Amino acid sequence: MSSPLYLIDASIYIFRYYFGLPENWHSQEGHPTQAVYGYLKFLLSLIDKESPEYIAVAFDESLGNCFRNQIYPAYKANRVLPDEALAFQLNACVEVTGMLGITGLASDTHEADDIMGTLAKRGRQVNGHQIIVVSRDKDLMQLVGPNDLIWDYGQAEPQDRMAVMGRMGVWPEQLADYLALVGDSIDNIPGVPGIGAKTAAALLKHFGSLNALLQAGELIGEVPVRGAKNLSAKIDAYREQILMARKLTKIAEDAPVGHVDMNPGPNRELKRQPIALDDLAAFCQRMGLGGYLLSKAERLVDGVEDTP
Repeated sequence: MSSPLYLIDASIYIFRYYFGLPENWHSQEGHPTQAVYGYLKFLLSLIDKESPEYIAVAFDESLGNCFRNQIYPAYKANRVLPDEALAFQLNACVEVTGMLGITGLASDTHEADDIMGTLAKRGRQVNGHQIIVVSRDKDLMQLVGPNDLIWDYGQAEPQDRMAVMGRMGVWPEQLADYLALVGDSIDNIPGVPGIGAKTAAALLKHFGSLNALLQAGELIGEVPVRGAKNLSAKIDAYREQILMARKLTKIAEDAPVGHVDMNPGPNRELKRQPIALDDLAAFCQRMGLGGYLLSKAERLVDGVEDTP
């Protein structure tokens, strides 16, 4: 098997540091850069501890323009676009990702989840990579195949399929079906009234998939769950909504990432490239990040083991 392919959900970490760190750093233009500091420190730590050979970062740029908004205009309508301060830091994080020799990808029609799903599928099929999803987003648990992991790096232990089942009550491949039944208030996706987590998990355990559930009819009444006799009529009444929601909750595997090469070459690559130290030095100065992170990068380039 090839080396693992690390797929990083950038927004999770950028927002974590944007809201979690004090505004102790400022760019030459006067913008706060605490998220840039935290994000760069996170990536340098990951490179230092894991030495990933294959790695990519997915960014979100499709808010309001995602293909899911064509299906359901209210999708993520509860989210607001970044203000100037956050937008500045988001763009800076995109910029520094490339300086670390890591491919960064985004789309104006697909979300970061879809980019990661597309790369995960290609990585398994083309090179036989184990996929390590670096995120804490429950939606991305869908990508955890038999040999894969989801890992909120620096915060929790890596989780495999059994851990996903233990946390969510369903297998990764059932998660989109599960969310189509219970809904997802974070993404403004409606659920079926009266069907909560336990009921949805029990239904999918019994029937295996949403498609089988929607064809089960009166057999739904035999599922050992409270109110089972009324579930068939309820599911039938909300059939169209469930099918619509399933289109929203399922991670796409055909995001327009173009030609991304798994190996070194002239195209965009998923194989990590050398850190551009000169560019990074100028970046750190421009962002007011001080010398600590640059020294960490220099130690990585020199092959010196870093110390906490």
